[in-house]
Amino acid sequence: MKAGTLKLVLAVSVALNLFTLAAGVTLLVGRADVERRLEAQHRPRDRGFMSVVEGLDPAVRERVRETLRASARAARPDFEETRMKRRQAAALVRSADFDPVRVAALLEQSRAAEMRGRARLEADAVALLATLAPDDRAAFSEMLSRRGRTGVRDRGGRRGPDSRTRPPS
Repeated sequence: MKAGTLKLVLAVSVALNLFTLAAGVTLLVGRADVERRLEAQHRPRDRGFMSVVEGLDPAVRERVRETLRASARAARPDFEETRMKRRQAAALVRSADFDPVRVAALLEQSRAAEMRGRARLEADAVALLATLAPDDRAAFSEMLSRRGRTGVRDRGGRRGPDSRTRPPS
């Protein structure tokens, strides 16, 4: 075999080996990702907030529901203001009259309104928790650490006023 042919065969062999190695690594990484996703799907989720309410004594359950609904209704204007200010900021960004100072001010007002709403919900939750028995309080403790939506469902099955915002934790 000539030296040039030998070099060509060696180069092709190295390229094929590298390609095979890269394919193997890709396969292993992809398989691990798929396994992780499958485990996440089959992992038991935290009990839903309303299932905690359903587990309460019937006499306490209705008082808790009504208190949480009233709190959500009271916080609704703050969360509506949050969404309105964000829409105004987005509209200003898209407009020809873009003003970065005004956009920053609108976003700051939006955050302040969101924090007012969250503070109201949290204060009402703490006041409600103070009226519950220790076992019931323990069941509701996850309410204060949970991320995401905190609104309660009303009789129409709609989410509470803050269901369209996902406050950071």
